[in-house]
Amino acid sequence: MTASGVHKRPIALAIFLIVSGVIGLVASFQLTVEKIRTLENPDAVLSCDFSLIVQCAKNLDSAQGAILGFPNPLIGLIGFTAPVVVGAATLAGARFASWFWVVFNIGIAGAFAFCLWLAYQSIFDLATLCPWCMVVWSVTIPMFWAVTLRNLTVGAIAAPRTLRRAAAAAYSWVPVITIVGYIIIAIVAQIRLDVLSYL
Repeated sequence: MTASGVHKRPIALAIFLIVSGVIGLVASFQLTVEKIRTLENPDAVLSCDFSLIVQCAKNLDSAQGAILGFPNPLIGLIGFTAPVVVGAATLAGARFASWFWVVFNIGIAGAFAFCLWLAYQSIFDLATLCPWCMVVWSVTIPMFWAVTLRNLTVGAIAAPRTLRRAAAAAYSWVPVITIVGYIIIAIVAQIRLDVLSYL
């Protein structure tokens, strides 16, 4: 994803949306399967439970794991369909209006904020790191930055020219921005939970 190519049909972004969306769907599906297992057998040892700290069970059984009254993974199964569809349509030649990109961006921003909240809850309240949840975070974070910076650069999101130039410059740095985000979460988790001692 280079800044010079954002004004053209965003092929690289489309491929990224498909790949990250599929990864998110797989993670959400796995979490759904594990949730069903806990409903069938509350004492079941889940395949994603590796230690006291690295596990899925505590997250899935918590209030935070069903924030809307049903398991969060179902949100992922629905939500991650959108980037796959948008990416595939873009590859097929579809060109969406600015309002569509704004609505899509709002949805991804909501997912990004939700993931940050869940990461905070997981680290500071539940004191666990859910492997499949972290997979969801790992694709949502770069998806947010890639779509937001692209939309600012091409003017889909109305912004001052200075901000648009800054977004264009930052667009090619999405991988670095993403890695920095991962590192921040990892450092916070290590300081709070001493994760390495449980591996």
